Parts: sequence; C-alpha cells; structure tokens
Amino acid sequence: MASSNFVDYVKICCRTGAGGPGAVHFHRDKLTAKGGPDGGDGGRAGHIIVKGNKQMWTLLHLKYRKHVLGTPGERGGSTLKTGANGKDDILEVPIGTIAKDFETGEVLFEISEDGQEEILLEGGRGGQGNNHFKSSTNQSPRYAQPGDPAKEEWKILELKLLADVGLVGFPNAGKSTLLSVVSAAKPEIADYPFTTLVPNLGIVSYHENKSFVMADIPGIIEGAHEGKGLGTRFLRHIERNSVLLFMIPADSKSIKKDYKILLKELKLYNPELLDKSRILAITKSDLLDAELLREMKKEVPRGVSSVFISSITESGIAKLKDMLWKELNKL
Repeated sequence: MASSNFVDYVKICCRTGAGGPGAVHFHRDKLTAKGGPDGGDGGRAGHIIVKGNKQMWTLLHLKYRKHVLGTPGERGGSTLKTGANGKDDILEVPIGTIAKDFETGEVLFEISEDGQEEILLEGGRGGQGNNHFKSSTNQSPRYAQPGDPAKEEWKILELKLLADVGLVGFPNAGKSTLLSVVSAAKPEIADYPFTTLVPNLGIVSYHENKSFVMADIPGIIEGAHEGKGLGTRFLRHIERNSVLLFMIPADSKSIKKDYKILLKELKLYNPELLDKSRILAITKSDLLDAELLREMKKEVPRGVSSVFISSITESGIAKLKDMLWKELNKL
C-alpha cells in the first residue's frame, strides 16, 4: 500500500437533483372530449449511494471528486404515466468506511460488509399528478404537485482499517520492521521517527494455512489525542482492531512509563480502547545480553501478557504469533 495512494478521509459536496413535477392532464381520445384528470406523478431524483467493496483499501478515488451530482427526476406524463427516476450515483468504498454529516458530525452509517448499500443523500421525491387531487367537489383539478427541490449537503467519508491485530507504540519502536518480518508487506523502514506516515496492512501466516491481518499504525507520541505528532488522524484505525500489540523497544529508559503513556493516550482518545485485549512485545531484544534480559524482565508491567522479541534475529517471533493467535481465538 503506497503511502501516496492511501487516503482515509474525504469531504465531498453531495447535490441531488429535484424531483420531477406531477403532470396536469385530462383524458382525451376520439370518443372522449372532456375526460377526467390523468396526469401522472413525477419521478424521484437519483439518490447518492455508498456501497461496500472488499477489494478496495483506500478512498483515493474520491480524493479529487469534491462534488457528487445527482440527476433530477422527469416530469409525469399523460394517462397516469410516472416520470422516469433520476439515475442513482453509487460511490464504492472500502469495508470500514463511516459516513458523517459535516455540519453536525453525526455518524450516519458504517459500511461493514461487501455489497452493503446505504443512501448518503436522498434524491428529491417526485410530485403527484392532478389525478391525485380529484374529489367529489373538484372533478377537474388544474394543478399538480411540484417535485421536492434539489438538496445540497457536505458529507464526510472516513475509513477505519479492519485488522485483527493493531500495532501500538512510539515512533521507531520497530513496528514496521516486525510487519515486514511476519508478513509480505513492505513498509518503509528507516532509523528516524515517523517513517510510517500511513497505516500498512499485512497478512500473517500461521500454522496449517491459518492467517490473520496485522496493521502497522503510525507512531503515537505523548499528546497524540490532542493532535500532536500525527495526532488523532490514525488513532481511529485502532478502534477496529481486535487485539492491540503494544511495542516498546528494549533500549527504553522505562518500559513501565512508556506503557502507561501509551495507555493514557488511548484512554484520552477513546476509553473503550482499553477494553480490547492487549499484548506487550519488548522489541530489539537482540541488544540485550543474558544478564540485562533478566533485569529487563523485572521492568515489565504486570497485568499484561508480554514477550521479548527481535525482528532482526527473529527471536521470540514464533512465541508472539502463538500468543496473538490464542488471544484472537478467545475473542
């Protein structure tokens, strides 16, 4: 997933057409000079629809499409003919996309299945023809109902990646390196902070052709919930992970302190994230000799399953996979 091609947030202006007006018409043929009203109804304008597509991973195709225009409904005809409906405009999006109203921030719906369709903005209803307005006291109504006017509203589409395991840690904690070792994903890796600017997904193979999906989230720093660093832009992706794998490097000054900071940032962003299953991986353990390793194990926080790993030597990787698979199957 190339960083330049990953887009997880778009703001679009949705404008539907007006509904078609109802017709004012009276029945006429060679035997009837003055028949009753037979004006048909107008057609509705086309809806703007969002549809889930499991083959898509980004909202890139909508990034430069700032306006989505629906087509209007057609006027009703004679002999009770209903006008044609406007054509629906279908926007295909990845699974995990959430639609919001830009003005209120209200969540309208979430696309959670392939092929799921939801109306983002309804097209205007067609007006009723004069046939609907006849009565015992008005047998020849010379009026019909106009269609609903066109609508224009700004909407937000936001993508939350769907993955089994989400990697949580500070920049340079070794998250991208781990993903490159356990999967075929090739995230950018370098020895400087914020190498990962967008989430990366990888499929991790397990025993007997089993597998699970792992997501590498850009590094979190203290104050991320307030927008510092890469801020809350990518914290939302963690909301859709089943298990959170916390990663802290072995050269950390205090594993307990770093773990508490990460927990605090998740809690301040969304307290429900602390309800998710957690595993702690101490990375870069190849830097430790046997004596240091014994000392470091005393620094590991209690109340969370932990494992020492090295993506370079692949020490502890098999054990980590076993722990993740066991936790996923609990869920």
